Amino acid sequence: MSGAPDQTRRFCVLSWDQVQRLDSILGEAVPIHGRGNFPTLAVQPRQIVQVVRARLEERGVCVKDVRLNGSAASHVLHQENGLGYKDLDLIFGVSLKDDQAFRLVKDVVLDCLLDFLPVGVSKERITALTLKEAYVQKLVKVCNDTDRWSLISLSNNTGKNVELKFVDSLRRQFEFSVDSFQICLDSLLLFDRCSETPMSESFHPTVIGESVYGDFQEAMEHLCQRTIATRSPEEIRGGGLLKYCHLLVRGFTASSEADMKLMQRYMCSRFFIDFPDIGEQQRKLEAYLQNHFAGMEHKRYECLMTLHSVVNESTVCLMSHERRQTLSLISMLALKVLAEQNAIPTVTNVTCYYQPAPYVQDINFSNYYIAHVQAPQVMHCSNSYQTWLPCS
Repeated sequence: MSGAPDQTRRFCVLSWDQVQRLDSILGEAVPIHGRGNFPTLAVQPRQIVQVVRARLEERGVCVKDVRLNGSAASHVLHQENGLGYKDLDLIFGVSLKDDQAFRLVKDVVLDCLLDFLPVGVSKERITALTLKEAYVQKLVKVCNDTDRWSLISLSNNTGKNVELKFVDSLRRQFEFSVDSFQICLDSLLLFDRCSETPMSESFHPTVIGESVYGDFQEAMEHLCQRTIATRSPEEIRGGGLLKYCHLLVRGFTASSEADMKLMQRYMCSRFFIDFPDIGEQQRKLEAYLQNHFAGMEHKRYECLMTLHSVVNESTVCLMSHERRQTLSLISMLALKVLAEQNAIPTVTNVTCYYQPAPYVQDINFSNYYIAHVQAPQVMHCSNSYQTWLPCS
């Protein structure tokens, strides 16, 4: 873990290659899939940023800046980082002083979706509620003493969601140094509007990147060398444990064994504080696998086994039966992943169990599994018990 950074080292000017990658990401049409009979919208990120910003300013909301955040920003800065990117995280710096401001932001975004509906679609009878049900995957509002922000995630069936985050204040903006990058889009978007001359290596806007980790060059070294590092790990929310295991699966390693053990203990403790109930843990794990491994389903099993190992080694805040219950849940989910991939290994001297397995969609799939562990006692937050019957 690193100490307090020099604040003047947070920023860096992007190179021409990085500006080109940024321009490509902002110009790539991303599908926003509609539910039911609603059509799929093909939207360039730069378009939705410009439309939302203009509409907010028309309604009297001052937008301080707009930034690209998260894995997409990391991809812009270092293409071969081993992470790739799924979500497009866009941060709008705005003032959210009361509930009315939160509602205004949500209404503006939903109203903007009308602009992207295909020609010929009748818009007169489409309400904001209808658009929310059709195109919004997730709505989040956080309003407390340290954090004031909202998130509107637009639906994408492949997991590549456009996430619009409206931030007044946010105490912790990153989990690890490799996901701490933010790229200010204002100069590039202004260039789009004002310049009739295409960008070139000798004529392009100055684009500034920032690492909210605190030291841009150090964070870039971590990204290039695939190193897991952070500051104040006790502040990382419970989901940071899953991100940590995800990084391990992607070939990242902690900077030292001492740092690794300290991070793991903090993150395991926080995970069980934020998700104390076994049903909450199951929902969180399933949602994380669904959202972060689309197109990489073969990595889900490895991630779960890594999580199992970390929880087993580093959990110090639970009673033994609670720890065993969580470990059994993780093992059950790993077995489920193998079953969905028809990848149950052939081994000897194991216990065989029978279960109907409603989650397996292949009608030709055998209902006989090889199980390495006992099934967890609790499957859902309703505390219903899953029945496993030994087969002869």
